[in-house]
Amino acid sequence: MMKLGYQTNTWGGVVGHPAGVTSVKDLYYLANGSTEDALKEIAEAGYKGFEIFDGNMMQFRDKKEEFKKLIADHSLSFIGVYTGGNFIFPDILEEELAKIEEVAAFAYELGAQHLVVGGGAVRTNGIKESDYKDLGNALNRVVEIAEKYHLIPSYHPHLGTNVQSPEQLDKLMPLTTINLCPDTAHIEAGGGDPVEVIKKYVDRIKYVHFKDYENGEFLPLGEGHQKFAEMLELLEKANYDGWITVELDSWANPKEGAEISRQFLARYEALKTK
Repeated sequence: MMKLGYQTNTWGGVVGHPAGVTSVKDLYYLANGSTEDALKEIAEAGYKGFEIFDGNMMQFRDKKEEFKKLIADHSLSFIGVYTGGNFIFPDILEEELAKIEEVAAFAYELGAQHLVVGGGAVRTNGIKESDYKDLGNALNRVVEIAEKYHLIPSYHPHLGTNVQSPEQLDKLMPLTTINLCPDTAHIEAGGGDPVEVIKKYVDRIKYVHFKDYENGEFLPLGEGHQKFAEMLELLEKANYDGWITVELDSWANPKEGAEISRQFLARYEALKTK
């Protein structure tokens, strides 16, 4: 049985915490919408779990019981939290890791399972080869933090970082022990084939992000041309029993986008039960 979740960031779209401009300790991802609405509509669309940005989760820092009640009221599992950093600048690395540790500690208190990180800055004058070693070392520190709080750590390749192409991913992966969370649309947008990436790294995949893609646009599942049937087959062959979280950075009607993807995935669930 597929365990299907959804990211809350579609509600309000991706912004970022304004304090992060001047204070690394506040450098959170943030969706500009209502977490309450997101969880209600994710549950109504038929998903069993959710992932949330670190910034939106930390808005409940002094309202822990309220957040736990929200999760319980909608019968959802708290799959994981998404965070990140530059990771290649020694002067701010300790600040970034302190922020990630604070996020991990609170996520654990709230019952999360996964700690997902993106990042690896691209310098103004271009990427240095040494950046991959520094990123790998930083991600190994993230692994230690995650394990301290009983979370499963994964790295999420992302457009705009120094790991957006398959070649860049292949440089990084031998330099770190962190798991890989493939985001299928970001992989394709970065010039890769998500089927091949999943095939190559399936032994290091404990968590997956699905989104569709076509003509430079991120789309609900089934609206683009991604080969989800092949990806699901590869995961099934590898006895993958983790969560698949649908993530769509923005959609005019967030609930509608979630429903389109849920209906698309229902056909694969039907096939598996035959």
